[in-house]
Amino acid sequence: MFQITLEDIAGESQVERDWDVAIVGGGPAGLTAALYAGRSLRKAVVFEKLSIGGQIAVTDEVDNYPGIPSIKGPELAKRIEDHAKKFGAKIVFAEVQKLRKEGEGKFVLETTDGEFRAKAVIWATGAEPRKLGVPGEKEFTGRGVSYCAVCDGPFFKGKPVAVIGGGDSAFTEALYLSNIVSKLYLIHRRDEFRAQRIYVEQLKSKPNVEFLLNKVVVEFVGDKMLKGLRLKDTKTGEESFLEVAAAFVYIGLKPVNDVIKDFVDLDERGFALVGEDTKTKTPGLFVAGDGRVKHLRQVVTAVSDGAVAAIMADEYIREVEATGR
Repeated sequence: MFQITLEDIAGESQVERDWDVAIVGGGPAGLTAALYAGRSLRKAVVFEKLSIGGQIAVTDEVDNYPGIPSIKGPELAKRIEDHAKKFGAKIVFAEVQKLRKEGEGKFVLETTDGEFRAKAVIWATGAEPRKLGVPGEKEFTGRGVSYCAVCDGPFFKGKPVAVIGGGDSAFTEALYLSNIVSKLYLIHRRDEFRAQRIYVEQLKSKPNVEFLLNKVVVEFVGDKMLKGLRLKDTKTGEESFLEVAAAFVYIGLKPVNDVIKDFVDLDERGFALVGEDTKTKTPGLFVAGDGRVKHLRQVVTAVSDGAVAAIMADEYIREVEATGR
């Protein structure tokens, strides 16, 4: 994907370091925040440490975005990115490592490309996949253990694989994989699913899919590559071995909020305790997207958060400018 360098943003002679709104995270929430900030005539920059698009950039198909019955995840991500750029959003590929507040309307972001300043900050880093934390998981990550079916699924075409989890992500990724692999085992610790019924029924209709319920993975086994999984029955305690070439883990998300933990209230899982207005206890700092406490984490809720956060940031800046603080 095309990347804008710091020189592209400010010209070769000087790098722009001062912004109205700094947005951390280049997923749907962050890009939408940039779009709305631009529409409010605010100078907005988006910091992204990896690649634009967030989780939808590694999602095979999105079929629940209003007005678009079906679209590839990467294409939707690119459309949102282009829309944000249309309203002047600038993207810097750098990691924000520390945040400081030096007064009202005065934030300093320490990044891998030096310090930047902003009047308001929108934190939209989202969440990352949770790990099982069992033996072999770390050792075989990238060698059969994966957290992205779209990224790694094609490497296991025609082979048996497992998907671990019972939510929407596990089922949507399993549906994608079922069209590639010879056999798919869906492993879930309970006998009921959190996934939407439509996904459950679609996966059940696949002839090459088998459900292994009331099972947990206690070890990933292999040598140079993953060879299989050691499973334990949650009711009987009986252990068994499942031979697979790959295992895709979808057991939930971990919010990426460590940098702002001193500026916001977090729940026991680390999600930001902010309401629909995205405001935190620190004036001028807003949290949008999957990193905040919410009932539903979808693209539509992320873009909604981004729009709200940008409007709230604009109101905050106008208040600071009006009072001269």
